[in-house]
Amino acid sequence: MIDRLTLHNYKAFQHAEISLGPLTLLTGLNSSGKSSVLQSLALLRQSHESGNLMVSPMLSQARRAGLGTNIGNQGFLLNGELVKLGTGADVRHEDFIEADDNAPIRLAVDEGPYHYGWTAAFEAEQNLLPLLEADLPGDSEGERERPTGPEAVTPAFLTATFQYLHADRISPAEFYPRDHQAAIGRGFLGVRGEHTVNFLRHHGKGTVPDGPLRHPKAVSDSLIAQTAAWMGDLCPGVDIEAVAIEGTDVVSLSYGFQGPLGPTKRRRPSNVGFGLTYVLPIVVACLSARPGALVLLENPEAHLHPQGQTQMATLAASAAAQGAQVIMETHSDHVINGVRLAVKQGRLTPGQAVFHYFRGDGTGVDFVSPRVDADGMLDQWPSGFFDELENTLDQLIG
Repeated sequence: MIDRLTLHNYKAFQHAEISLGPLTLLTGLNSSGKSSVLQSLALLRQSHESGNLMVSPMLSQARRAGLGTNIGNQGFLLNGELVKLGTGADVRHEDFIEADDNAPIRLAVDEGPYHYGWTAAFEAEQNLLPLLEADLPGDSEGERERPTGPEAVTPAFLTATFQYLHADRISPAEFYPRDHQAAIGRGFLGVRGEHTVNFLRHHGKGTVPDGPLRHPKAVSDSLIAQTAAWMGDLCPGVDIEAVAIEGTDVVSLSYGFQGPLGPTKRRRPSNVGFGLTYVLPIVVACLSARPGALVLLENPEAHLHPQGQTQMATLAASAAAQGAQVIMETHSDHVINGVRLAVKQGRLTPGQAVFHYFRGDGTGVDFVSPRVDADGMLDQWPSGFFDELENTLDQLIG
């Protein structure tokens, strides 16, 4: 699990060290840096999966030898499947463009006792920023243990099961892509959740392990039944069907409902509202996450009523309690309060839930980190931190 993320000269961050937990909520006003945190992790993953961020003893030896030049073809791949960040000029912190045109960009993570870091040269018009150096675990802090052997070098988050769902997710449609490599070979739902339906078609009969993710009202422990049960909290009585269309490369999605007189006819997603389909990838990502998985979620509350938003917090907390790491960007006080309630109910310990509130002015950011106690109470409530309801009520009754 990632315990800390360090960003240096990256987008809105001149320098920030951000603690992460099993469930981390990133909150704050628009353009305050929340998405940049998720994107930094996705950038490292994207660069590694494309072969541009290999971590090896040879790479670290180059650093220790004092090499300040580019290391092979290694670097930050800014545009790819997970994120499209533009060029170097788009990702380096603005304050350094005038002050030091050679200032590099550095990203680092801590996993348990190990520290991993990568420093890339700034090249304004390039979308592959060449790597200058990489740290083996222990390079930054001498007291940390240094593992031996290539198998001990790669950070776990670069190889663990991974999902990253953007705020712009799939909309209701009758057919979705049937991509074997994405949904089955890699188990990837797609950044828009576009492979979710095919994932369900193939993996729907698999089981959700016993634990917090098991919904008590599900008809079975299968993934498809558990998905329907969690979505039933948003729309009671719903069931889901994902079917391959013979002779095509698409799969169909339909919803059924249990009415007072029995099951209704099946309905197309476009005929049941936007929210169900929009939240489907979130539900499947959490239910399919196994211990060690990393799940990045942008605005899981979108298109959901308040009760559904609270339920999404319960689902994310359950995934974290079952061993996944969930990092979530949210604008919803219902999600915040849902996580606080999950702590009070004992789904998570206070130390497993981490809150960060980002504040920015368009060029730089800072953040505060309220702590939650066993009763779900926060130790501070900074100005602007989900206080709009109170402010509005003061005006209404004033």
